[in-house]
Amino acid sequence: MSRRAWLAALVWLTALGVASAAAAANAYPSRPIHIVVPFPAGGPTDLISRVIAQKMSEDWRVPVIVDNRPGGNTIIGAEVVARAAPDGYTLLMAIDSTLVMNQFLYKNLPYDPINDFAPITLTTKTVSVLAVRADGPKTLSELIARARANPGKLNFGGGTITAQLMGHLFHKAAGLDIVYVPFKGTPETTQALLSGSVDFVYASSVIATPLIAAGQLRALARMNHREVPALAGVPVLAEAAGLKDFDDLSIWLGLVAPKGMPQPIIDKLNREVVRILNDPAVKQKSEATGGYIVTTTPEGMAAFMRREAARWDKALKELGMHYD
Repeated sequence: MSRRAWLAALVWLTALGVASAAAAANAYPSRPIHIVVPFPAGGPTDLISRVIAQKMSEDWRVPVIVDNRPGGNTIIGAEVVARAAPDGYTLLMAIDSTLVMNQFLYKNLPYDPINDFAPITLTTKTVSVLAVRADGPKTLSELIARARANPGKLNFGGGTITAQLMGHLFHKAAGLDIVYVPFKGTPETTQALLSGSVDFVYASSVIATPLIAAGQLRALARMNHREVPALAGVPVLAEAAGLKDFDDLSIWLGLVAPKGMPQPIIDKLNREVVRILNDPAVKQKSEATGGYIVTTTPEGMAAFMRREAARWDKALKELGMHYD
C-alpha cells in the first residue's frame, strides 16, 4: 500500500470512529442509568445525586437510579464503577477522598483515581461546621478549654476522611489531644452526637443546619469563610481559635464515569448535569444550607483533581496518616 493510500485509509477510519461515537451519543441513553453513591442515603452526596437523578430522568425519559454502596471509606462504591462498562450507564458521585486522599492512605487501593475514571464535572462544595449538642459548650473557646483540661478524654466524629482531616489539622494546630471515632456517613455521625456517643463532630452544613434550626445542635465554628444564610453569626474556625495560616477547608463532590467512555457521551452528560445544577431554583435551595454549586468542564475537573492531589499529598505526609 502506498503512503498516500495508507493516509487516506487512516483518515477514513478516524472519521468512521468519530461518526460511530457521535451516533452512540445521539442514541444515549436508551436504558436506566445508575449513579453509585459510596455513602448511605441521606448525606450530602446522596442528596445532590437524587436532585440530578430526578431532573435527568425527566429530561431523558429513562430511569436514573441512585445506588447507595456505603463502606470502606468509599472504596466499595468506587470499585464497582471502576470495573463497570464505560458506556454511560454506571456513574459515580465521588467525594474528594475517593478521587484524591485514598491514593495516599492505602498502599493497595483496588482502583486508580486517575487511570480508572473519566471526569465529567464537579458538582458541589460544602461548608462544614464543628458542632456540639445543644447542651454542650457554647463557644469554641469553651470547647478548647475543656479539651486542654482533659487531654485524650474528648472524642470527635466524622463521616468522611475529609472530616477526619479537618479535625486532625485543627487539633494539631491548636495543640489538642482528641480521639477520632469514624462513621460511614454524615447522618450516622450526627446521630452519634445526638445520642452522646461523641462529644462533637465535623459535619456538612447541609445535614447539620436542620438540626441546628431545630435546637438539637449548636455550630461553634464553620470551616471556611464562605457565608451560609443558615449559619449567620457562626464564626470562622481559624478566627475563633486565633490561628494564623490555617487554610479554609471544604468537602467537594464530582461526577465521574469508568475510563474509556466515548467523549461525546461524557460531553452530553456534562451539559446535562451542568444545566441541572445551575438552574436558579436548584442553586438557591442547595446554597441556602451550604452546598455550593461548582460545575466545570471534564478537563477542568481533571486539572482540579491534580491540584488537590498535590495539596493533600503534602498534608497527609505531615500528619503521618495511612490505613494499610
